[in-house]
Amino acid sequence: MNKGKRTVSVLDFGVKENSAKIQTEKFQEAINYCFLNGGGEVCIPEGVYHIGSIRLRSGVTLHLMENAVLKGSRNPEDYLSYLNDTIEPIPEEMKTDVLWNPPDRGSDVQKRDYSFMRPASRWNNGIIKAICADNISVIGEKGSRIDGCDCYDKTGEEGYRGPHGINMYYCNNIHMSGYVIENCGNWAHLMFYCKNIDIKNVEVYGGHDGAHFRGSKNICVENCIFYTGDDCIAGFNNINMIVKDCEMNTACSAFRLGGTNVLIEKCHMFGPAKYVFRGSLNDKEKETGILDNENSNKRYNMLSAYTYFSDFAQKIELQPANIIMNNCKIENADRFIHYNFSGNEYWQSNKPLKNITISNTDANNIIMPLTMYGSCEEPLCAEIINSNISFSKSYREPYMIMAANYSNITLKNVNIGGFNGRYAVKSWSKTGKIELENINMTDLTDVIYTDEDFICTAI
Repeated sequence: MNKGKRTVSVLDFGVKENSAKIQTEKFQEAINYCFLNGGGEVCIPEGVYHIGSIRLRSGVTLHLMENAVLKGSRNPEDYLSYLNDTIEPIPEEMKTDVLWNPPDRGSDVQKRDYSFMRPASRWNNGIIKAICADNISVIGEKGSRIDGCDCYDKTGEEGYRGPHGINMYYCNNIHMSGYVIENCGNWAHLMFYCKNIDIKNVEVYGGHDGAHFRGSKNICVENCIFYTGDDCIAGFNNINMIVKDCEMNTACSAFRLGGTNVLIEKCHMFGPAKYVFRGSLNDKEKETGILDNENSNKRYNMLSAYTYFSDFAQKIELQPANIIMNNCKIENADRFIHYNFSGNEYWQSNKPLKNITISNTDANNIIMPLTMYGSCEEPLCAEIINSNISFSKSYREPYMIMAANYSNITLKNVNIGGFNGRYAVKSWSKTGKIELENINMTDLTDVIYTDEDFICTAI
């Protein structure tokens, strides 16, 4: 066989543009050809192509040319073909028939069965899928799109979520750029146990999480646009992550994120959301993907700019620490910072966060207090410096921060607007240090210490 990098068009393998027939098999033939010939580039010309799940392989670039559209099937059964791959058979230990199961918030969260997250599970289906692949790319030109068509799966997560958009497990050296990805049945990007991830100039619209990382290292997300119905960027157990120069509009949190050495810089986070939180839709809307404008229970509010995330779906490799948000702008969020390790939020229950720093950041029209509830075993160190925080007219609390189990909370050179309360911090801890320096707030009493004993729930 003649080895060498190849550039091929999917049309050369019999793919039909705008055909009602699913083109998955022919797309896969083009990818397989490049892979078996030493790698190469699979080009997708202008047009609309209906597919289920295609498996990207090592050394292969998927190139969406100008105005090329991959349109995902609305039938969740069309995303299972990769399970029978004969070129790179999937190990049996990566497979499972276990379906997504809801967390029982009233029981021990450590005992939840997370096997539904194995790489080859129904929950892990995706339009573009990669397992154990290196040096792979998905790139797009102007007008290129990946459309998940809000695929509905009654056996999926929460009884309606379908396949993810781009789904990668155990992959290294990943580059994604230039395309729009929209209306995914679940997360637009899922990256588990991957290394060296570069996502630039990508736009995400609708669907659920924009990009979700777990157990991954060396991540850069830059110059991207997220208009999502769920979190813009989420995940935990990640090491060395940079998110910068991104526009983030969400009906949940801009960041629901844990990790070690995370830099969030020059990002604009704002609500209310353009796209609905799909969990607030009725059953018919979820199934059809068509919104009923008479349904008044839809939710579009932005929950928080930053929410901590750390559950038991994975073992956490390093102590979560060094979360830095610098030079960002936040508008119209329910909360600015939401860190609650008190024991009543199962997604904040594995390893606690050691420290977080907010600097040179403006947060405007915040509705609720900042929460900084650390762990008894790992008290929180938090800093807000050289920043501006303004609260909405509906803000009625007498304090701006609720805190417990901290080693140090520092506010320095902070301007507070729209705040009519008395206290900068309400603390339930009798230890720990609070430092307030150059705080511009009317009628400020430094700290209130209550007589209550904060109860630390051990998870």
